[in-house]
Amino acid sequence: MSFTRQSVAALRMLIVLTVLLGIGYPAVVWGVGRVAFHDQAAGSVVRVDGKVVGSSLLGQDFTAADVFHSRPSASSYSGDTSGGSNLAASDPAQVKAIADRQAALVKDGDLPADGLAAPDALTASASGLDPDISPAYAMDQAPRVARASGLSETVVTKLVTEHTSGRVLGFLGEPRVNVLDLNLALAAARI
Repeated sequence: MSFTRQSVAALRMLIVLTVLLGIGYPAVVWGVGRVAFHDQAAGSVVRVDGKVVGSSLLGQDFTAADVFHSRPSASSYSGDTSGGSNLAASDPAQVKAIADRQAALVKDGDLPADGLAAPDALTASASGLDPDISPAYAMDQAPRVARASGLSETVVTKLVTEHTSGRVLGFLGEPRVNVLDLNLALAAARI
């Protein structure tokens, strides 16, 4: 086989594979996503009265006293710079960040001075955009949220329980609470 014939065959294969894998396959994946998984492909947007209030897949920085707070974020909840701090547990900056977060929880009333916080209350998630918190962290916040919102602690803890999702397929991951969904339910309970 001559060099020219091999080059032409390689060029034809390059064109065929580019069309199939560079155009065809992405178009099929995009189409299936738009048809079969429309909400997820569109960003899992959450709307209230037609207005976009967030995404069920991305955490937000809730700071008001009368709502549940999200997990700390190393990226300041900026969707364009997702990522963790990558600090080791023994790194002085990480130790200080955890101590500062613990002190803030005590100050906000989410934790007694001698209490232990849920781990996700003190450490940032790997993406920095985690929309969920543990049920333990949500329950730690319930007394503050109840006081600030004017709702009874019983109502607030009931909302946490109702909005706790179990393990995926019954054995994968940990139980979790989507903070945006919980805060929307909290707002509805005040009406």
